Amino acid sequence: MTKLPIKNIERHLLSDDWATLHRIDYDYKFDDETWRTVSHECYNRGDGTAILLYNIKKGTVVLTKQFRMPIFENNKAESMSIEVCAGALDKNEDPETCIIREVEEEVGYRISKATLVLQAYMSPGAMTEKLYLFTAEISEELKFDAGGGLESENEEIEVLEIKFNDALKMIDNREIIDAKTIMLLQYAALQSIFD
Repeated sequence: MTKLPIKNIERHLLSDDWATLHRIDYDYKFDDETWRTVSHECYNRGDGTAILLYNIKKGTVVLTKQFRMPIFENNKAESMSIEVCAGALDKNEDPETCIIREVEEEVGYRISKATLVLQAYMSPGAMTEKLYLFTAEISEELKFDAGGGLESENEEIEVLEIKFNDALKMIDNREIIDAKTIMLLQYAALQSIFD
C-alpha cells in the first residue's frame, strides 16, 4: 500500500449524539511538495444498507415514502422522500443481516437472502458512511405484514409498489431524488432485470 501524504492527525469532538462529528486537523503534503495544515469536519454515523426489492411476475419494485428532516431543511417541498428500503448497521452486524431485518420492519416482506451489487460512499467529503446496496426478488408469498417501520424509532413509512418503468420515469421527473434509490433503479435497468 502506498504511504499517504498525511501526518499529525488530531481529532476534536464537536458532537456525540445520534452520531459523532469531529473536526480533524492534519498536515497534508500537496503535489508541489509543500506541507499544509488542513481542517475538515467529519460526520460518523456508521455504515448503512439499502435494497431494491423487485417482483418479476408483476413487473414492480417496492419502495418507501417517508418524511426526511434534512431534506425539509433544504427544500420543504421535497421532504416526503421516495426511497428503497434502507437502514443503519448495528454494531458488529453484517450488511446482509441488517437489510433482511430492515425489509421486515419497513415493508413487511420476509426474505432469506439478498444479493450485494454495489458499495458506495454517498457523501465522502463529509461522511464516513459506506452503503452496501442489495437487490432481492420477492413474491406475494413473502409478504407477511403491512410494514411501516418501528414506532419505537419514530418511523412512519408508507410502502409503495410501483411498476419498474414508472419508477424510472419518477427519476426523470424528479419525484425520486434519493441517490441510493436512483443508483439501484439504474443498476436494475442496466442489468435488464425485467427483460
